[in-house]
Amino acid sequence: MSQVLVVRPSSLGDVVWALALVDDLARARPGIAVDWIAEEAFVALPALCAGVRRVIPVALRRWKGSPFAPTSWREAAAFRRTVATERYDAILDLQEQVKGGLMARAARGVRHGFDRASIREPAAAWFDDVHHAVARDLHFCLRCRRLAAAALGIAADGPPRWRWRLPAPASDEPRGPYVVFAHATTRDNKRWPAERWSALADVATRAGLDVVLPSGTPEEAGAARRIAGDRARVLRPPRLSLGALAGWLARAHAVVGVDTGLVHLAAALGTPTLAIFMATDPRLAGVSIAGPHARDLGGRGSVPSFDEVAAALGALLRAGPRC
Repeated sequence: MSQVLVVRPSSLGDVVWALALVDDLARARPGIAVDWIAEEAFVALPALCAGVRRVIPVALRRWKGSPFAPTSWREAAAFRRTVATERYDAILDLQEQVKGGLMARAARGVRHGFDRASIREPAAAWFDDVHHAVARDLHFCLRCRRLAAAALGIAADGPPRWRWRLPAPASDEPRGPYVVFAHATTRDNKRWPAERWSALADVATRAGLDVVLPSGTPEEAGAARRIAGDRARVLRPPRLSLGALAGWLARAHAVVGVDTGLVHLAAALGTPTLAIFMATDPRLAGVSIAGPHARDLGGRGSVPSFDEVAAALGALLRAGPRC
């Protein structure tokens, strides 16, 4: 049985797109075992993906905050021991950074990565044994699939596919039809104006849908309160685990959001998804690559208007009604 280790610990959207390679490997090599290194905040995501045997957590973000703490040293040593327990036929270093290279070096096996001309941090290429040229002007999903295909000698044809193991509906999920607004982002230039979100909520509720505004930080919760106002059918759930949130996204009638990890996850789950781009290029990170159920709107330096978003959401709902 072949064994493969994937090094792509973060971020959420990038892990979503990279996970498409798991289905490529499973179809080409039935019985292949895929392990995945993931930041502790994102461990639940590859764990939800059928075909991933083991998720190895890493806490590099937390360790960087306290590099001299004894707990950081102990946890880092435990990570190195864990990642070295298997010998892999191929180690796929998809992080494109020195930190990914260091993680890959802790594992045993042949390390494959992007070559110096196509990797984000050229110095990171020094950590890999075999280098593959993959064009940088491709969507990240395609880049990961093509590197995996080159490393394993397989084909990566057709649209991306994912097989998910989702949790059952929780008691606090909406009982009726609902849409999720993924409004939160850490970057100011990715934010769509709050008043437009509020107006879009009015459109959705008039159509008979509840609106869900997830949030993960106090700042995001405050933004959700401002968007919701006193609207009775706009729901602001408490912070959900990533696994639970995936279930909410999968069962929504639609998801609308800015260029953020939850929107990419919704598209990969097969939910009708509308992604609003303002500061990034949808050719490289858009959701439409997931299939006709997903659409990108806007682009770098182009802020979609309320009318454009409302019309696109209506078209998505009409094209893929859920019963």
